[in-house]
Amino acid sequence: MAASLYRLGRFCFHRRGRVLAVWLLLLAVLGGAAALFHGPTSNAFTMPGTESYRAMDTLEREFPQAGGGTGTIVVASADDAPLTPKKVAPLVAEAAKVPGVMAALDPFQVQAVSQDGRYALINVQFETTAQEVTAAQREAFTAVGEAAEGLRVEYGGEVMGSEMAEMGSTEIIGVAVAAVVLLVTFGSLVAAGMTLANALVGVAAGMAGLFALSGLVELNSTVPVLALMLGLAVGIDYSLFITSRYRQYLAEGVEPREAAGRATGTAGSAVVFAGVTVVIALAGLSVVGIPFLTAMGLAAAGTVALAVVVALTLLPAVLGFAGPRVLHRRDRKGSAKEPKEGFGFRWGRLVTRFRVPVLLVGVLALGGLAVPVMDMRLALPDASTAAEGTHARDAYDLTSEGFGPGFNGRLVAVLTADDKAAAASAAEEATRLIQGVDGVLAVAPAQFNADGTAALLAVIPKAGPTDATTEDAVHAIRAKVADITGADVALTGVTAIGIDVSQKLSDALPVYLLLVVGLSLLLLMLVFRSILVPLKATLGFLLTVGSTFGITVAVFQQGHLASLIGVDTPGPLVSFLPILLIGILFGLAMDYEVFLVSRMREDYVHGDTPRQATVNGLGHNARVVTAAALIMMSVFGGFVLIPDPIIKSIGFALAVGVFIDAFVVRMTLVPAVMSLLGKAAWWLPKAVDKALPDLDVEGARLPSTDVPAAEARTPVGVG
Repeated sequence: MAASLYRLGRFCFHRRGRVLAVWLLLLAVLGGAAALFHGPTSNAFTMPGTESYRAMDTLEREFPQAGGGTGTIVVASADDAPLTPKKVAPLVAEAAKVPGVMAALDPFQVQAVSQDGRYALINVQFETTAQEVTAAQREAFTAVGEAAEGLRVEYGGEVMGSEMAEMGSTEIIGVAVAAVVLLVTFGSLVAAGMTLANALVGVAAGMAGLFALSGLVELNSTVPVLALMLGLAVGIDYSLFITSRYRQYLAEGVEPREAAGRATGTAGSAVVFAGVTVVIALAGLSVVGIPFLTAMGLAAAGTVALAVVVALTLLPAVLGFAGPRVLHRRDRKGSAKEPKEGFGFRWGRLVTRFRVPVLLVGVLALGGLAVPVMDMRLALPDASTAAEGTHARDAYDLTSEGFGPGFNGRLVAVLTADDKAAAASAAEEATRLIQGVDGVLAVAPAQFNADGTAALLAVIPKAGPTDATTEDAVHAIRAKVADITGADVALTGVTAIGIDVSQKLSDALPVYLLLVVGLSLLLLMLVFRSILVPLKATLGFLLTVGSTFGITVAVFQQGHLASLIGVDTPGPLVSFLPILLIGILFGLAMDYEVFLVSRMREDYVHGDTPRQATVNGLGHNARVVTAAALIMMSVFGGFVLIPDPIIKSIGFALAVGVFIDAFVVRMTLVPAVMSLLGKAAWWLPKAVDKALPDLDVEGARLPSTDVPAAEARTPVGVG
């Protein structure tokens, strides 16, 4: 692999003009496609095969008028006086005139008024689904009652939960921090700017392609943000690794075109391996069988794959244009002093000297951080965790204040029977059974379809949508109505759908974790030709995942220090966060593992003792890995500033995970374990050694370059 990438790097460096032209043309084509075919995103979480999903299909078939999106206008008296029909009627009439609205129900006619008479709910039915409601329609909806005097009016429901997570200035903060880290790492404005620009080209191409596909495939609103987050992080890191190796070869006096080829062949091999692991892990999300998670995984995988291709082709071309300016000014003048031994070497000696205490403290500390995982709860986020001041959050709070939290998570029991009499009898029995379930506040009278063979029963739980009591009530209702004869009863609604999604994801998590762990063992065995190194790397990954989950639960679910990152209401973690986090962190963890341990193996093969090889591997790569980790943390951390609770939790968990994996696991525990294992770290049974293909990640088969000492001290130019 290294030899092929070596030739690719030399070709792109030599034909840099053509390579740049091809990428600019590709950007223009993808940008045009995005402008022409860009479609809307949605917040829908569909789950084929679940009871709630089947019930939704029945609902659309038997009650087509209820198939559109719904909105809720919450009205409250500004003083202690109860509401009157005269005060509320103008708002009902105004809501009915909103473009796309099929009907607006008077709360006094449908008994949607609180017991004290101070609160009312105006239910609004749209002609289209919530995801198809336009921004103009939503704006008109939120303008209802603006001029009403003596009333407080808030806006909620499905149509207010379908707004796309916005991407804006917060990402710029992460990019700015990354630019500073690159500048400090390289000491060259050209090298820092070139590396960042190269990554941005990959992100722009990936996002343009994704938006072009959004007109053909329904995408969840989280997908573009996740793709942007990952594309930025890995794009910058991959370019950083190759540029650093290129500068190293230039400093040794290697001719620029040869340096580009060798950097692409060596560091590029590690980039390919790291990228492939991320792509496989993300694409592997499709095995779970959940459509929105499959779309997330494939979109993010595509963006990462594009980042790898950009780093291997466009970067060598840009290096050719940059010339010697990628080096620090003193290095270009040939006046560089003998570099001092870096912190990485001193840290490596310290860790290997006190390896047993370091291992004990590190493992116990990470194990302690993982303890909150025992209390982890998963759910799809509701408006209770939305940012304060948003329409959805204000409507949720006002509804809870006037009616109780259960009115924010209403359930729908859908009943079907062969004839009218059977449906009526089953509806009566279902009402009685559901009312007897703990956690149920009320059951509305059954509503029948035109021929009387299907019925709807609105169920109001006592607790909020993500409360454990509500989840227990859903399971109890399903168990009780399953015994009804002569009819089929299924439970649905946003709350029931969220519970079904969370349950299916929880069931899939162990299978996916096993898949990722097995994959890591196999891939690392191919790269390092060892049994114990892959096992050590996999155990380190599990420590990273466990401690990251624990910290995330402590902050987002238990509320510890939550206010520091803008979380005002703790709640369950978003249900797909654990499985998504495992896939992403796996690839990033293997990224750092390869860059550190491959140098250890290289020095060991060339005659160093296991302990010295470990120190050398850490010493030579600590600066680059530190920079790469800081860049990823800054990019992911920038997304923590986004108000959307899903994006905030993903950004936080990834930033924490990268910190733990890079600085605690890979740069502390890994050297301690490697020095403890000694020569045994590289043991591989002969039969396995013969069976495994040699990927040559270290570039051992590349042509040797012998540079005289005098030549190595001369200024470097571009040939």
